[in-house]
Amino acid sequence: MDTKDLLFRTKEFIRVDYYLYFEKYCEKYEINNALRLAHFLAQVNHESSNMKVIEENLNYSAKRLLQVFPRYFKTLEEAKLYEFKQQKIANKVYANRMGNGDEASGDGYKYRGRGLIMLTGKSNYMNFSKWLGIGDMLVKKPDLIIENKEYTVLTALYYWTTRKINNLIIANSEQYDVCKKVTKVINGGYNGLDDRWQRFKKYYNKINLEN
Repeated sequence: MDTKDLLFRTKEFIRVDYYLYFEKYCEKYEINNALRLAHFLAQVNHESSNMKVIEENLNYSAKRLLQVFPRYFKTLEEAKLYEFKQQKIANKVYANRMGNGDEASGDGYKYRGRGLIMLTGKSNYMNFSKWLGIGDMLVKKPDLIIENKEYTVLTALYYWTTRKINNLIIANSEQYDVCKKVTKVINGGYNGLDDRWQRFKKYYNKINLEN
């Protein structure tokens, strides 16, 4: 079964206006068998809430800030100064890392998470921009990642390819263990592992039940 056939069988799980870019790039980046495509879609759809959320939401209450960013907010009083202020939150929690300047630079919010698998931080925007072959365009115009649908899709393929995730997907392995390894690379931990696993099974079965 070629890649276009695989994609057609999973068409209902791919956003309509992104589908042509999946057709264009999945073969190129070797997401070209049932296992790879099922794992890829499971991760992408978990990360982006079925390809609906392509920009980071930092609209947190003070209580939630203490839970999500305990390293940066030590007290409820401090967190209350930032609650529901997305720009201020991003500038604090993403300051002085991932190529960003300090809190006052505004880089944290400027280079907040965007994409199907979200890119965060000035360095990641620069690396992705170079990978696309467009110089530093995305550093200058970061919103292009969500305005240009091709770039939106390519964030996921860039992440997948540069981290060599295909190498983790081995046919004769226990696929739950594979899903766990892939999740660790994508998430840095195992948040949402069960949802990612359930999605993988659903997509993989959808491909194979129609053989």
